[in-house]
Amino acid sequence: MNTHPVYARIDGPIVMIGFGSIGKGTLPLIQRHFDYDANKLTVIDPNAEAGLFLKQHQINHLHLAITKQNYRKVLGDLLEPGKGFVVNLSVDTSSLDLMKFCRELGVPYIDTVVEPWAGYYFDTADNAARTNYALRQAVRDEKAANPGGTTAVSCCGANPGMVSWFVKEALLTLALDMGMKMKMPTAREGWATLMKELGVQGIHIAERDTQARRKPRPRNVFVNTWSVEGFISEGFQPAELGWGTHEPWFPENAHRHDTGCQAGIWIERPGAITRVHSWCPTPGPQFGFLVTHNEAISISDYYTVGDPSAPEYRPTCHYAYHPCDDAVLSLHEMFGAGRQQTQHEILDVDEIVEGIDELGVLLYGHARNALWFGSRLSNAETRNLAPFQNATGLQVTSAVLAGMVWALENPDAGIVETDEMDHARCLEVQRPYLGPVEAHYTDWTPLQDRWEHFPEEIDPDVPWAFRNVLAT
Repeated sequence: MNTHPVYARIDGPIVMIGFGSIGKGTLPLIQRHFDYDANKLTVIDPNAEAGLFLKQHQINHLHLAITKQNYRKVLGDLLEPGKGFVVNLSVDTSSLDLMKFCRELGVPYIDTVVEPWAGYYFDTADNAARTNYALRQAVRDEKAANPGGTTAVSCCGANPGMVSWFVKEALLTLALDMGMKMKMPTAREGWATLMKELGVQGIHIAERDTQARRKPRPRNVFVNTWSVEGFISEGFQPAELGWGTHEPWFPENAHRHDTGCQAGIWIERPGAITRVHSWCPTPGPQFGFLVTHNEAISISDYYTVGDPSAPEYRPTCHYAYHPCDDAVLSLHEMFGAGRQQTQHEILDVDEIVEGIDELGVLLYGHARNALWFGSRLSNAETRNLAPFQNATGLQVTSAVLAGMVWALENPDAGIVETDEMDHARCLEVQRPYLGPVEAHYTDWTPLQDRWEHFPEEIDPDVPWAFRNVLAT
């Protein structure tokens, strides 16, 4: 008996762009939770293997890549004005161009990242232009120029996406545990004031992926638990973070932005080889990679109090990612050799024998020191929750589902980021797929567990300063 709730009827064509690991996992959630005409669901992907799977499951498939030259023609032939949904889960497609076209037609749209056209990540010489700050700002500029209209949800995966909803839940948890009497804020200004009053200096998007298989990682193969192409692309972008008002020091190799929200900085170093000290419940203290992500900028921007150019308050925010061990070895091999591996593998749910993806937000610097709030989803539990994906995938695909539900319930919201959405409603939809969602306090700070034999230039007066977080 099917006990999965059906959230809405989608009239018209559903078009999914991209059918990698995330697309493959999102498909069954769409099938479960929406009423729609199956004959009007089409997947666009150039991969022959994807085509074989789709044919076996009787899903319409267009065997081609969406490009700058063909996207208006291809999508225009499939879509109907004012109907359907476009779910963009691809790489090498301009999220901005696709969402603008969908809004022209009045068709709801969602993606998991602000993605550029092919070649942008590796062919753009200006590092500042390659940042997520710049990609995000282009979307924000479009939102400002054309407010309202058909809903287009930008960056709604696990992170960016779900973690922005976790930040709000963590703030409510912290306020309750600190005995603060308050009503849940209903607008950005209220949430920013709450974070400031709680004394939060910053947020790590703190993740530890321990999923593993029995088979050792082969040499010259990049192994990951989600899109290898996506991880390599963002790993080659400059390390990037939202920059808080409590920071007493500025990195010598860092740069500010002259335009836009001015909430972030970038560092002249690839994020995938920039290490930071962080904390997750299972390992405790750990190294993470400061890989650039949209949420690092959007969260710092959303919780800014005062003039953005000279804020009264702003939290530092960045990703602190420890991927699965096979991915760490793959990164070492790739950067050591100075070239990408030609063969890519994604750990399949059926070959993983142990591990979880522990993904949450670490709010730090307040009176309780640090609070981690997040999902601790195991691969074993994922098997029972949804098909065709591991724990990492399900954290992403369930956020796509939640974003689609919210968009259908709010059809004229314009271009929105997940920070701007109703986090309670989104988590209500997503939470059945997240495994244990828990809050954990810790007294650890980046000043602890340092090697006294090798002194470092740290700031003992501000334990959570980025100078102490950044690994030398």
